[in-house]
Amino acid sequence: MKTYLNEISQFLYRLGNIPADELKAEHLRKYLVFCFEKLKLSENTLHSRINALSNKKHKAMLFTAYSAGLRVSEIVRLKLTDIDSERMLIFIENAKGKKDRYVNLSPVLLDILRVYFKQYSPRPKVYLFESEQTGDAYPIRTVQQIFSNAKRDAGILKDVGIHSLRHSFATHLLDKGTDIRYIKDLLGHFDIRTTERYLHVSKHQLVNIASPLDDLFKSKQIDW
Repeated sequence: MKTYLNEISQFLYRLGNIPADELKAEHLRKYLVFCFEKLKLSENTLHSRINALSNKKHKAMLFTAYSAGLRVSEIVRLKLTDIDSERMLIFIENAKGKKDRYVNLSPVLLDILRVYFKQYSPRPKVYLFESEQTGDAYPIRTVQQIFSNAKRDAGILKDVGIHSLRHSFATHLLDKGTDIRYIKDLLGHFDIRTTERYLHVSKHQLVNIASPLDDLFKSKQIDW
């Protein structure tokens, strides 16, 4: 926290009279070029400065992956028109096996996407997450690297990829008692046996599942 606060303060100092809420991507690029060419900062220090500036688009990608249990190929193909805020649904078009499906749009994710869309410049026109350079959908490899960078910065040493967010989505739904048939549809699996592979992970969490009796007692709906 101390490191990030220091890096942000350095950035704000260089901004001068530019209001922070009026920042554009060009301001960030110029600042990072200045740090590299003029200040000649080391690679590690540059990484700290970049991370401290919090790339909201990258965060939004990772939140989207986990909140809806999406494959990385589905994340990069999401279009603005696929986000249905009225019905609180996300449309996944032509997914694996050429299968369309709907998944729930988390209210928290919707807020995150609205903040990202409001603050990011240039705003996406077709795809939810567009490349600044080309305006096309993000390459899958780039999103995988974004996850790897976030994992490294969080100090997570386990050898997992972005697909682990999809696994976690399914496992956590199982832990909450969600019927595996519903999880199958949310993940877009054709065969229930594909979904059942998540069960062996969930069984490790059985010790943490509270009895419904405990919940009733804690909520004071019954007494002893």
